[in-house]
Amino acid sequence: MNDLARTVEALLFLSAEPVSVERLADACEVSEGEVVEALARLREHYAEGYRGVVLREVAGGFTLATDPVAERAARRLLAKPRTPPLTQAQAESLAIVAYLQPVSRPEIARIRGVASESAVGTLLERGLIEESGRSRFGAVLYRSTELFQKLFGLGALDALPDPLAFDPTPEQEGELRERLLRAGEQRTQAAPG
Repeated sequence: MNDLARTVEALLFLSAEPVSVERLADACEVSEGEVVEALARLREHYAEGYRGVVLREVAGGFTLATDPVAERAARRLLAKPRTPPLTQAQAESLAIVAYLQPVSRPEIARIRGVASESAVGTLLERGLIEESGRSRFGAVLYRSTELFQKLFGLGALDALPDPLAFDPTPEQEGELRERLLRAGEQRTQAAPG
């Protein structure tokens, strides 16, 4: 298989939708005739009955699809329940951990203004955060995991969005201001004098 055929194969693998010859030619910066030749090579390589993946021409384009022999197994695999999306409480708690780590559950609760046991527990179960020691008061400290970075497409934590770029609505700004003031007051009261 030549470089163009491998490139076309990669583009078909990456695309969730069928890709036309015209779009493939444009992406590869070659003629449509060259793409047709590359597709012919791929059609031989992915001939039905030889591999688990086949090349299909559908909806005005080309796509890689599973061989019909794998249909039942694929349905069973994909029918498994998916992880539900994060709730607002979980997302808020995860953001606090990501930006302030290591951070304790009581600190998360103070910042959010509400109890956070359930949210933190779920984040631990999903592997998005992990324990990273204890505070001087004995509270468990949490940090984000490599899975968090992988799922959010981060090469490192310094790739997190800059919180200064956040442009809240006046309502959000007022709510944030109140939460931060309350958290600051609680920290001041809790600090040894």
